[in-house]
Amino acid sequence: MKILITGGHGMVGRNIQEALAAHGGVQVLAPKRAELDLFNFGSVLAYMHQHQPDWVVHAAGRVGGIQANMANPVEFLVENLDIGRNVIMAAKQAGVRRLLNMASSCMYPAQAESPLSEQLVLAGALEPTNEGYALAKIVSTRLCEYITRTQPELQYKTMVPCNLYGRHDKFDPKHSHLIPAIIHKVHAAKMQGLPNVEIWGDGTARREFMYAGDVADAVVYALEHFDTMPAVMNLGLGQDHTVNEYYQVTAQVLGWRGEFVHDLSKPVGMKRKMVDVTRQTAWGWKPRHTLLDGLRKTYNFYLETVQA
Repeated sequence: MKILITGGHGMVGRNIQEALAAHGGVQVLAPKRAELDLFNFGSVLAYMHQHQPDWVVHAAGRVGGIQANMANPVEFLVENLDIGRNVIMAAKQAGVRRLLNMASSCMYPAQAESPLSEQLVLAGALEPTNEGYALAKIVSTRLCEYITRTQPELQYKTMVPCNLYGRHDKFDPKHSHLIPAIIHKVHAAKMQGLPNVEIWGDGTARREFMYAGDVADAVVYALEHFDTMPAVMNLGLGQDHTVNEYYQVTAQVLGWRGEFVHDLSKPVGMKRKMVDVTRQTAWGWKPRHTLLDGLRKTYNFYLETVQA
């Protein structure tokens, strides 16, 4: 089987490549930006026709935390919108029969009650701090559904992971999500002997973070179970933690014994965001890593690469 992974050199894409390499029996195409410009529809279509992948895993996109989303709303909307449309429509025109679209739990309404079920997409207003990114992901998800509805021979489906962290993550606080930012901040405090680390808000907001290696494992599972996978399906743990707890567990893993202080003037996003894993469970898959396991592996990666 020949698999094209867009965004193959981002965090999710690299984890998927590693999982597929361990699985064996597949040929992976993971072109870099210099090899394939996802903003150019003609180039994407030509690449699809030339290589004729059996399966496309669309994991490319501009991603980032609250700071990045708030600072660059135009880019987060337009870039993800353009990339999603180009990849999905090029696959359709080239006759690719299977496409797995990687979406985001940011698609769910800001005021929706957790756990967030797949039916809640477009059921309410989005979280303002990442609205542009969420809108782009919603469009790609709906486009996949429309294509399969009108051409059933093309099975285009969407996974909606909860928040992710892990190997190959971005650790610069200006661009990172919560957990890699925490690792970076706590590590710096440990190295510099700082007594305090700042937390945005009061730390009571609840988040669900899954190790990226588990998402890659779900993609490998989908190789043999794609026919039974729902058209749109959450991927998650079925449990969440407060922001304060993520800081505390990270400090435990890193061996830092300082104190946390809260900046109540900073934005915190949704109060709670945990996905409903009913469909995932019925499909027969579940994640393998605990929070401690995932944090240890991620911190080891940080030490080996960022701090090497």
